[in-house]
Parts: sequence; structure tokens; C-alpha cells
Amino acid sequence: MAQFPSYSCICVIVSLLFLVVNYVVIAQPTNGTQTILIVFGDSTVDPGKNDYTGTWDRINMWPYGIDFPDHIATGRFSNGRLVTDFAPAYLSGTNRTIKAYLDPNLSLEDLMQGVSFASAGSGYDPEAAQIDGALNFTQQLDNFKKYKTRLEAAIRAEATQTLIYKAIFILSSSTNDFFDYAFNLTGRRQQLTVSNYQQFLLSQFNNFTQALMDEGAKNLFVIGAPPLGHLPEVMTAYAKQGNTTRQPVDSLSAAAAEFNVMLQNQVNTMQASLTNFTIFYGDMYGPITDIVNNPANYGFEVVDRGCCGLGLDEYGMLCALSAAKYGICSNRSAYFFWDAVHPTERGYSCLFEALKPTIEAFTKYLNK
Repeated sequence: MAQFPSYSCICVIVSLLFLVVNYVVIAQPTNGTQTILIVFGDSTVDPGKNDYTGTWDRINMWPYGIDFPDHIATGRFSNGRLVTDFAPAYLSGTNRTIKAYLDPNLSLEDLMQGVSFASAGSGYDPEAAQIDGALNFTQQLDNFKKYKTRLEAAIRAEATQTLIYKAIFILSSSTNDFFDYAFNLTGRRQQLTVSNYQQFLLSQFNNFTQALMDEGAKNLFVIGAPPLGHLPEVMTAYAKQGNTTRQPVDSLSAAAAEFNVMLQNQVNTMQASLTNFTIFYGDMYGPITDIVNNPANYGFEVVDRGCCGLGLDEYGMLCALSAAKYGICSNRSAYFFWDAVHPTERGYSCLFEALKPTIEAFTKYLNK
């Protein structure tokens, strides 16, 4: 069992991919010509929803979005596109990117093409969202129900039900959860052992999966947690506790790896036992580990800090302030991390490429 090092007086609040929790829904509309993607999760798949929630955890400011179309800071925690922007482009053969559900300017076409319910800072553990003032999964699910109601009013209930039935729900979770637990931001560490907390997160996964099924979900693609100990901010925070050098925090990555085994076993059990429901597991831990250990194989030069500012512990507004003082890296494609938590557009592209074979196998299974 993973054992966390003893941390004290650490004030670190992080939201990362990995997916730290993300849900994506990919569906084939009734006309059979488009692909719709609907997202639940955290900052790794939040295209700007937090811009409309009042939380401080938002980044609609330079240098975020510097490589997004028209160089717009949309609220994405990156310099450009996210995994959930590459996915609809690949599946539909277009350059479409996903929009936030709370965007007041959404049209019916936008709703039909897919929206994101994700909120930076959320996790399986509802305490994670509370720290950042983010929307927890219950609130995200409530917005999904409102989304369905809007669609039913526009295209009628039967067409909406068909769209949801054909959807593929993709879930990636637990970065914020393990972060907050490791740095004792929620008090869970006093209440639960690492093993018990992993079981708690698994029960939360089961509950949310059941809630999605109750809303009509038939197909679920689950993405595991990343090696959290490799995040630049984690390494910096650990070094500040008396270590002379920044280095990966293996205990935190190990806790995520153990949870992934539990999650994959649960996915396999559900796939074998449930009828009229398909569920697959997608690995994110392995690809990220390989990238940070063998960056040259992927064309990366820097994997231990972000491109924005100093890249050591800044993200969000702190990244913007640091960039204003220190600038940003000259070659963003050489960096895997954009800020001290989130990947660059090229980093996200590599992660989507790593997931693509499993996504293709899943869609092939569904169409057999």
C-alpha cells in the first residue's frame, strides 16, 4: 500500500487531467453525420465553464489560450486545445472544439454538437470541489439534466433519448482527490487511511456511474488517474518541505496506480455482469509516465516544469502574474506542461493519441 510522506502547512490546490475527474460523452446524432461530445470533470476538460460560476479557479486571461484559434483565452487551462477538443475533431473529421454548457451564447446547434459540464477543481470526492468553489459532480449532473430538458423542448423527448442512448460516456478521475488528500486540504487524511480513501473514491465512482445509467447512459469509457507525483507543482511543494532538489513524489503516484488497479477491476466486473451497458478502461498513467521518463521519444525537451512563467508552482492567475514578470517559454512544443499542473496543447495531443487505439477498439466493439 502506498504511504504518503509527512507534509505540513502546504497550501496547494491543484486540478489536473487526469484526470482528476473527467467525464466525456461522445454520441452519434440521429442524422449519422456528426459526433457530439459532452464532458463532465475538472480543469483538464473545462473549456471555460468556471468563467460563469463565480469561482476564483478560472483563467480567462493571457497567456492562456495563446495558441487557441484566434489566440483567445477561453477558460481552458492550457495554451490551446484539450483532449476533449481533439476527440470531436477526430471523430467528426472537423475542426470543431467543445463549448461550456453555461456559456449564455450557446445555440441549439452548439447543444447538438456537444458541450462541457466540467468545472475546474472538481473530483470524485465532493470536498474537492468545495475547496475551489467548483461545481461538484452532483451539480454537473443537475446541469446535464437541464441540458436534456432543453434538447427535449427543441427536438422532442424521443430524439433526445436516442441521442443519449447512443452516447459514449468517458470518465477520467481522481487527481484533485489524491492531491487534496496528500496535502491534507480536506481533512480526509485524518479520517481515512490511503486504502480506505481509495475505496471511498471507488464507491463514489460507482454511485456516479449508476446516476449516469439512470439518465440513460449505455456506454462508458473510464480513464484512470495519472502519475500525480510527476506534476511540477507537486515536486516543488515536496522540495519546499526540506528536500534539497525537486524530484517526483513516488508515493503519490503509487497511490494513483493502486487506485487504477481497483478501478480497472471494477470496470471488468461491470462489463462482465451488466446487460445493455458497455464499459471500457483507458490507461493514462502509462503514457504520461513514459513521456516524462523518455521525453526525447516524443519530441519534448522539458517535462519537470511548465512553460508559463517559472513553471514551478504557478497555475491559473499565478501563472498569468508569473508570465507577466518572467514571460513564457519560446518553444511551447518542447514543453509537456503548460503551467505547473496542466499539459500544453501538444501534451494533450500526445495523450489523445495514446488513448486513440482504445477509443477505436471501444467504438468498434459498439458497432460490431
